[in-house]
Amino acid sequence: MKRILYTAIIAIIVCFQVNAQKKIEVNGVILDEFNEPIPYVAVGIVEKYIGTASTEDGGFSFLITPAELQDSLSVSSLGYDPYKIKVADYLNLEKKEIILKETVTELNEITLLSPKDYVLNALKALRDNTLSQPHKLELLYRRAAEEDGKAKFFVENFIKIRDRGPAYQMGAVEVSAARKSADYRYWKRTQWRHSIHDMFHVNPLRPNDSQHARNLKKFTYKKTGDSSYEGEDVVIIEGRNPKLDWEKMTFYIGVDTYKVYKIERGRSLYVYKKHKTGKMVLSYFKNEWSFPKHMVPRELQGTIAETLRYKTEAFIFSVETNKKKMRIVPFGVDKDMGSLDLKYNANFWKNLSMPPDTKFYTRIKNELEGLFGVPLEKQYELVNK
Repeated sequence: MKRILYTAIIAIIVCFQVNAQKKIEVNGVILDEFNEPIPYVAVGIVEKYIGTASTEDGGFSFLITPAELQDSLSVSSLGYDPYKIKVADYLNLEKKEIILKETVTELNEITLLSPKDYVLNALKALRDNTLSQPHKLELLYRRAAEEDGKAKFFVENFIKIRDRGPAYQMGAVEVSAARKSADYRYWKRTQWRHSIHDMFHVNPLRPNDSQHARNLKKFTYKKTGDSSYEGEDVVIIEGRNPKLDWEKMTFYIGVDTYKVYKIERGRSLYVYKKHKTGKMVLSYFKNEWSFPKHMVPRELQGTIAETLRYKTEAFIFSVETNKKKMRIVPFGVDKDMGSLDLKYNANFWKNLSMPPDTKFYTRIKNELEGLFGVPLEKQYELVNK
C-alpha cells in the first residue's frame, strides 16, 4: 500500500513539473481604431518581464507557462491609451486582435521648456530614468542582406549582454546560439566585428568613442509634435547637427519625468518600455545601411556588389537583475555575425519566442529558398555545422 501511495505521489509531482514547463504561445496583432497595424508596441507581462515588441506589421508572439495565465497582459505604445487584459481571458478570445485607442494630447506651449532643455534634462536624468543597475539582456538579433533588391543572406543570433543601460558603455556580450542561410551574396563582405556594436554605438545617448558619437549639447533643437505614454505627456524634439546638414535625430521625451521613450536617427530606431521598477529598458532596435562605392572592392565595382544592403533588428526578450542568473561567457562580439561557428540547435530555435514573420521577412525567406529550391531549414542544417 505504501509503495502504491509513494508511486502515486511521484507521478503527481512529475506530472506537475511537466505541466509547469509546458509552453503556451501568446500571439496576435495590434491595431488602431482604423484597423491599421501598430508597430513596435511593448506587449507582455511587465511584472515578470515576459514579452516582446510587435513587429513592423503589428504582429507579436511570445511563450508563457501555465503559471502566467492569471497575470495581466499589458500593452503600451506612444500615442495610445495603455491596454490590459488577463492572459487567460486574452487566450480565450476568438479573434486575437488588440485595438488601441489614440490618446488626444494638447500641450500648453506656455508651460513648456525650450526644446534643448528637454534634451539636456533627459541626459542629466538618464541614470535615474533607465535601468542602470547591472542586468542581463537576452535578445534575438538578426541581419538580412540584399543585393539588387533580392535576398542573398540571412543570419540570426541569440545574444546575452551584461548591461547597465544607455548611460553606460557596452558591456560583455555572449552569442550563445546562431543560425544562417546559405550565402548567395556576390560580395561576401565580412565585418571586422559583430554588428551588435551598432546597437550601442549608433545610440546617441550611449557614451562611446566610435565614429557615431556626437555631442548633443551642440545640436540645434525644435519641437515638432507631441504624444503621450501611459498617461505622461511627451514632446517630440528634432535635433540637427550644425556641422552636418544631413544629420538629424528625433527624441520622444516625457514632459514631467524627462524619460526617453523613443529615438529615431537616420534609418535606426530605438524603442524603450518600462521595466517593473518603472525604469526604462530597451524593447526594440532596428537599423538599415548600404555601402558607398569607395568601400566596394575595386574588382567588384560596376557589379551588383554596389547594391549590397543590410537590415538588422533586435527584439529584447528578457531582462535579468538577479546577480546569480547574470553569468555571461563572452563570445562572438569581435567577429562578423555571419562568420560565427556555432552548431545549429534546431530544438533551441523551435522553442524560442520568435516574432511572427513580417511581409519583409516572409519575402526574404521565400527568395532564399527560391534561389536553388533548398528549404531554409535545410540550409540551416547544412551551413551551421
